[in-house]
Formats: sequence, structure tokens, C-alpha cells
Amino acid sequence: MPYSLAIFDLDGTLADSFPWFLRTINDVADRFDFRRVKDEDVEELRHASSREILARLEVPLWKLPAIARHARRLKAEAASEISLFSGVETMLRTLTENGVQLALVTSDSEANAREKLGPAAALFAHFDCSASLFGKAAKFRRVIRRAGVEPSKVISIGDEVRDIEAARAVGIACGAVCWGYAAPAALRALGPDHVFDRMDEIADVLCRIRRVG
Repeated sequence: MPYSLAIFDLDGTLADSFPWFLRTINDVADRFDFRRVKDEDVEELRHASSREILARLEVPLWKLPAIARHARRLKAEAASEISLFSGVETMLRTLTENGVQLALVTSDSEANAREKLGPAAALFAHFDCSASLFGKAAKFRRVIRRAGVEPSKVISIGDEVRDIEAARAVGIACGAVCWGYAAPAALRALGPDHVFDRMDEIADVLCRIRRVG
């Protein structure tokens, strides 16, 4: 089935924010009194789900809204340090030129997202931006409803385990990118519909499916 709508995650998928995250996480941990991340912890956490990460870092759920607000402020201040991955705008433009609507779903603010995307923000027809660690499925449903597209013609593309879980909960296809926060092995273990090792593969695969479909 050809895809008419591609829902993208931002951090780790389109924006190279993981280095900033590693530089920032322990300052946030100290401020909100949860466990610091040691260098030797990073790879293990990249194989964990969101809930497992929270448990290992001993982050109380009630603190999440405040942590998210603080992280958004820090990210806005560090906007110049976070760039898009190479090839993002070309990939997005190719999709739109081939009839694929684009949507962005992120826990970041829309203002931060638009600043990171720069001119590429104009390529997106839909944004759903707010802090909600476990709310991606609800965001996917809202975007699909606004886009007026059947779930069978929608694909979500992200870099974390929760992206795949949310897509499965909504009944849409999922694509996993191998250059973001989660370890590629952790993503492949969940059997996503597509795994992308390079940015240009996204447009190649989705446009090929549209041509043959």
C-alpha cells in the first residue's frame, strides 16, 4: 500500500540532538534529583525502552512535566548547537514532490521544532508538538484525523522504541532510522516495517512503494 502521509519524529531522526542531550542530561539530573548518566551507561540505555530508562535513572513520573518544560527551555537556548542531519531537506522535499504529506510529532515545542527545521518547516502540513512521554499514539491519531488519510496509508518514522510501539498501537506502518538515540539492534529486534541505514533511503523506499502501488 503506497504511503500518503509520513509522520516524522524530530530529535534523533531529523535533528542531530543526541550529542547535546549527552552534554545536558547530568545537569538536568542534578536539578531534578534523579540518577546521573555515566559514560558506561549510555549504550545500555540506548537498548532500553522509555519506561526502562525512567526506571533505571529513578525518575519519578510526577516530575516528568517539569523536566520536559525545563528541557524545552534548554533546547531553545541551544538551538544553534543542534543542526539537521545531512540530507534531511532534500529527503523531505523529494517526498512532498512525490505526493507524500508530511507531519511532525515531537515532545519539543513547535517554536523549537520550526527553528531547528529552518526552511524545511514549510514542507510540513501538520505539527503536533507537546511534552508527553507516553502520548505519541494519541498524537498520531490526531494527525491522521487532520490529514484525512486512512491508517493503512500512513507511516511513522522515528529513532526510538516508543516510536515503533506507538505506530503499532495506532495500526500504522513504522520505519526506524539507525542514526538516532536508540541502538539499531534494539529497533531491529521489534521488527519495524522498514529500517533505514541512510537518510536518502527514506525517500527512495517510500517513493518506490508509491510508484509500484
